[in-house]
Amino acid sequence: MQYLTFAPHENIDRIVECFWLLEGTKEELADIQTIVPDGYMEMIFHYGDKYMQYTACGSTILQPRSFVIGQLSRPLKIQPTGNTGIFSVRFKPDGFRHLSKVPLKELEDTAVGLDQVFGQQGNVLRHDILHAKSTEERIAIAEKFLTVRMSDSHVIRDLLKSTYDIILETQGQISVGKISALQQVNRRNIERKFATEIGLSPKKFSKIIRMQHTLSRLLNKDSQGLTALAYEGGYYDQAHFIKDFKDLTGVTPGEFYGDQLIMSSLFYKK
Repeated sequence: MQYLTFAPHENIDRIVECFWLLEGTKEELADIQTIVPDGYMEMIFHYGDKYMQYTACGSTILQPRSFVIGQLSRPLKIQPTGNTGIFSVRFKPDGFRHLSKVPLKELEDTAVGLDQVFGQQGNVLRHDILHAKSTEERIAIAEKFLTVRMSDSHVIRDLLKSTYDIILETQGQISVGKISALQQVNRRNIERKFATEIGLSPKKFSKIIRMQHTLSRLLNKDSQGLTALAYEGGYYDQAHFIKDFKDLTGVTPGEFYGDQLIMSSLFYKK
């Protein structure tokens, strides 16, 4: 199995966190995989075999060849139908809002075809990416598309950017009230703008970012047990930590390791 990340060029690095590639055989990723919310939206291209996606009610749907998936607020369960070949654009927390007029809240926990988001341009992008001969060619196609889309978008708002910067810098260990006080801006104004432009409330985004750092420490064995992890993550107590952990991963900390988390663990390990 191969997982690689690629930094974007300077012209789009204000909206794109990275590009990534995942390739593997059906034997390497045979089990149902749990994808943990991380605060980022993605644009996914399956140039390998498609994936099944499990819905909240337990049924399954076949993911499109290419799609945008909105902010995750709960674990996402997926399963390969064959060999994996995925190319993805991972957007910065407020990055995708510069590319589409679709309200991001409507995309929460949802995979939407590129044509529904970008119209005919989405169909062209899907065709070009899926028929590209190399990762370098896919990145070049994606960067050209994103650069053109950005040219018609508005400038990043200072309030929104400073809000998510504070959340990232504090690893999610800050309340919305504290953010409001730091920026001297009405709390409701922050919450409304953040939910509209990011696709999650600032409280939910902070919860996800805090868990993201906790998972990284857990997978890299940077802490001395669950109690220490809960303390380092700024949780009220171990019960609070376990509740948030299960909400966002679908399992308890003691059940976290296993074949179903192979994909998620790739994103967190150093």
